[in-house]
Amino acid sequence: MAHFVFFVLLFAGQVIGGFSTQKLPPSDNGNTLTILSIDGGGIRGIIPATVLDYLDQALKARDPNADLAHFFDVIGGSGTGALITAMLATPSPHDPTRAAFTPAQIVEFYKQNGPHVFNSSRPGNGPQFDGKFLHDITRELLKDTRLSQTLTNVVIPTFDIKTQKPVIFSNYKLEKYPYFNALMSDISISASAAPTLLPPYYFENDGVDFNLISGADLSMISNDLVNGNPTRATVSEVLRHNKYSKIVVLSLGTGTPETQQIFNVEMAATWNSQTWLIPLIIFLDRATTSMNEYYHGSLFRKPTINYLRIQEYELDPDLTDMINVAKENMEGLEETGKELLEEKVKKINLNTFCVEEGVGTNAEALDRLADILYGERQHRLKQKSMEKGGRPFLRVPSDKSEVKWAFLKNKVM
Repeated sequence: MAHFVFFVLLFAGQVIGGFSTQKLPPSDNGNTLTILSIDGGGIRGIIPATVLDYLDQALKARDPNADLAHFFDVIGGSGTGALITAMLATPSPHDPTRAAFTPAQIVEFYKQNGPHVFNSSRPGNGPQFDGKFLHDITRELLKDTRLSQTLTNVVIPTFDIKTQKPVIFSNYKLEKYPYFNALMSDISISASAAPTLLPPYYFENDGVDFNLISGADLSMISNDLVNGNPTRATVSEVLRHNKYSKIVVLSLGTGTPETQQIFNVEMAATWNSQTWLIPLIIFLDRATTSMNEYYHGSLFRKPTINYLRIQEYELDPDLTDMINVAKENMEGLEETGKELLEEKVKKINLNTFCVEEGVGTNAEALDRLADILYGERQHRLKQKSMEKGGRPFLRVPSDKSEVKWAFLKNKVM
């Protein structure tokens, strides 16, 4: 009998392990849709990549045979977040069922290559940098992977400067609009083309010309100066193409400057058209961040949508420069990401726009989220096995497969 039980356990483990390396099965009408959204912010992408490393390790502790892309129905990113999205969703050339990069490897990528991307010896003709190194390294990393080949659905917003229209690359569009099935390298380069910093990117796919710059869930004021939060675009794309019962959204920021009063009315009264420039940039950053938080917080108050935003709302002013690739600055950004994990969960009060602390730390919230993501994946794999006429998997302990929604709603939010 003992030998029989051992055989059953071994067989079940092999079956589950085999499914673990496959794309997350589709959600049915009773399941949860899982969404990851990553902001833009240049070299500050080190912050969300560091946070994702914690979540990745938490998930691998539950299932070492799966990567982040196997737990999310959709990953959305703008600017530097689009590059992170592509690196997480691109299959490895050594094993097409696994991701090409882990978040830890992405952090190292930024630290090693950031100084070459934002290199003052590579001036552009108009933009501050020529973008050649970024273009070359992105093509090398993502190779010939196309949008249709990603490990999970991705949503990457851009903006076409010729047609003056947003262009949102999404797996959901491919059946009806096959010309969106571009190389992930072309998509990522386009999404990183922040005006004044990097040149617009031109490419052709399936007979259609694209003339793109970075685009995000913002009015197109100056994407290179304010953080691009793609959450609205990502969630909107998901809702247009999916039936759902519940949605979990993890939104990761790249930091926003400390909320302190550095200007006053008397000072502002003496400013001229030139001295207004820097304050105006800061005001735009504040206003855009606050209004995005207001919109997302209002939209996601629905009981069927659970929203976790992890953002450093008091980023050290010395770390705010998106193109500061000095070694000490990049190490400071990585340390900020680690410290952010130990901070209390925070959210914007929708009435006062003040930042308020929630219950527990961001790390604790991510641990609970890992339970939910793992449980949802196991649920779908079990459904997939039964649909194929197989026997149900052995029951997984309830603390991992049947996580209560109250944890995320009451503890995290």
